[in-house]
Parts: sequence; structure tokens; C-alpha cells
Amino acid sequence: MLESMGIPLPAETLVISASIYCATTHRLDIAWVATAAIVGAITGDNLGYLIGRWLGYPLLERHGPKVGLTLRRLQTGRYLFGRYGGIIVCAGRFLAILRVFVALLAGANHMPWSRFLVYNALGGTIWAGGYAYAAYYLGHRITRISGPMGMAVATVGGIVMVCAIMFLRRHEARLTAQVEAAALKEMHQPKEQADT
Repeated sequence: MLESMGIPLPAETLVISASIYCATTHRLDIAWVATAAIVGAITGDNLGYLIGRWLGYPLLERHGPKVGLTLRRLQTGRYLFGRYGGIIVCAGRFLAILRVFVALLAGANHMPWSRFLVYNALGGTIWAGGYAYAAYYLGHRITRISGPMGMAVATVGGIVMVCAIMFLRRHEARLTAQVEAAALKEMHQPKEQADT
């Protein structure tokens, strides 16, 4: 819940760890862990949305750079929300940095709350429930993976993570360039329309 409100905490790690704990010890019920994760994700995002709606961009501009949310990233977020707000809210769950700020950005961009609620609930359920149950079932299997097979799985996982980070960085630069081009185009449109 706290991560979804805009505080950079390791929620993903917590969900995965609790689920693996359920699988290996059977001291917790995975259904309750998944339910708690889903409710926390959806509730936190709604609180984050309200914070973004009430305090808006001044809060993000003032404190965003402390957590890597630069002015250029804010402009990119504003541009993307204008075009793909619902998809960003839903898919943003699966990107760690975006997950922290997506609700704040949705509120600051005045995305309609009813639309936000639908996409937030969908994304939160798929993300939290999916991670919880996937980690739970993997936890059952992980005790059987040992030796060379375990090393191979860890190596492939590391390679996938590095590739994902490189992909995101490459596309962030492209999106920033698109935002700047769109902003320049919008600045020139009113002038051209006034001339005609």
C-alpha cells in the first residue's frame, strides 16, 4: 500500500518472499497473502491518486528529483497520460519505478477517478495476485532445483533482468524525444491558427 502511494519501498520483494514462505513452510495461506497484496495495491493507488489530485505537479516538481523523477520524466509522464492513461495505470504495475508514481501522476493529470479505479483494480489484481501465486508455485519447485540447474536458472534470470533494464532505458530516451517534439508542435499550432 505504501509503495503504491508514492513511497519507494520493495513491495514486489515482500509479495514474492511471503509467497515463497507460504510454499516452503505452509504456515501462511497463500489466498490470504494474495488478498492482502491485492487490497494493499488497490488501496495505496487510490490514496496516491488523491494525493496527486490535491497536491498535483508542485509536489512532484519539488520532491520528484530526490527519487529520480526529473522534470523531463514528469513531462514524459504528462504526455503519455494524455494519450494512454488507462493502459499506463494498468501496465505501470509491472515496472518498479512507474509503479511508485503512477497513481500520483494519474491524480496530478486529473484522470477521471472512475476510469482510474477500473484500470487500477485490474492492474493491481493481476500484479499482486499473479506475483503471489506465481512465486508460491515456484516456491514448491525451487526446492527441487539444485546444483547446475539452479545456477543455470539464476544466470538466465540475471540476463533477462539486464536486458529489461537496457530496454527500458533505451525507450525512455525515445519517449522523451517524442514528448519534446510534441511540445514544440503544440507551441507552434496556436500561433499558426491565430495567423490564419
